[in-house]
Amino acid sequence: MPIETPGAIAESPWRLPRAAWIQVLKRVFMMAGFHNLNLLAGGVAFFTFLAITPLIASTVMIYGLIGDVSMVERQMNALVEVLPSDAATLIEAQLLAVVTTSSGVTGLALLIALAFAIYGGMRAASGLIKALNVINEEKETRGIIKITARAALLTLCAIGIALVGIVSGSVFTWLQTQTSILIGSRVESLFSLLTWGFAIALGSLGFAVIMRFGPDRARAQWRWLTPGAVLATLLFIAVSFGFSLYVAYISDYNATYGSLSAIVVFLMWLFLSAYAILLGALVNAEAERQTLQDSTIGPEAPLGERGAVLADSTVLRGHALAVQEKKRRREMERLARKSARNSNN
Repeated sequence: MPIETPGAIAESPWRLPRAAWIQVLKRVFMMAGFHNLNLLAGGVAFFTFLAITPLIASTVMIYGLIGDVSMVERQMNALVEVLPSDAATLIEAQLLAVVTTSSGVTGLALLIALAFAIYGGMRAASGLIKALNVINEEKETRGIIKITARAALLTLCAIGIALVGIVSGSVFTWLQTQTSILIGSRVESLFSLLTWGFAIALGSLGFAVIMRFGPDRARAQWRWLTPGAVLATLLFIAVSFGFSLYVAYISDYNATYGSLSAIVVFLMWLFLSAYAILLGALVNAEAERQTLQDSTIGPEAPLGERGAVLADSTVLRGHALAVQEKKRRREMERLARKSARNSNN
């Protein structure tokens, strides 16, 4: 990549100039089609759909040792404001079923049930790992044991972040209620802003962890993962709100799908959410490709020896040449067809 390329010497994505980000976004648009991002998101959504009940069960078995039906209803009140109503209804039904079933499970039986629940929840992490390998243009070289351990680690991280979100949400809600009584509505609004700020920070951290430890490559530096993680979080919130409004006021899924409407809405929400996450990962990938600087952890390494396709920025030159070669072939084919038509005439 020539040194004149915008952002070639940037040591952080936040130091990329506007011209560099324009190039990054153009490649994101092109690579979304090249990687079939919609198909990847559909696969991740399907695996997440299969894993959602075990994931809920894992979370409830840890936090739900003190959980009951009233606790579930209180937590669902917050989710209903964000998720489509049909999706929230499905999740609430699963939560209530898990709380009711696991309330009498203790000791060794609880550990066994938790292990099976975590194993079932690993489907979502496994799907994300495969999709992130495609986006990072990496081939999977890890053995089955390492991949399973990595999927289990990411699943446990997701459960841990969910637990932190639930506990912190409850704390912020309690503080918001108390301060509104003692001090006034202005402080209540402040705590609402703090709640959303903490939620965005927590979501960004979770997505950054997935993007760093999921793909089979040398780990990227945290700062090169920040833009895509924040974007994925904001898109996830926007998708949840926007799709909720779409389902409520524009589309009539009940008329089209009947009794399957709740499942269809839930799957569509999972698909849009997965697309938002993968789009954030793609932004990180193309931003990392923009610089000549080593974006991986550890000592500075020369190009070609960094252990990651995206960090070895000569791939950008190779990618650009490949695109140019494709355009050249198409132009030659077009001229050949034109020449053939002229000769026939």
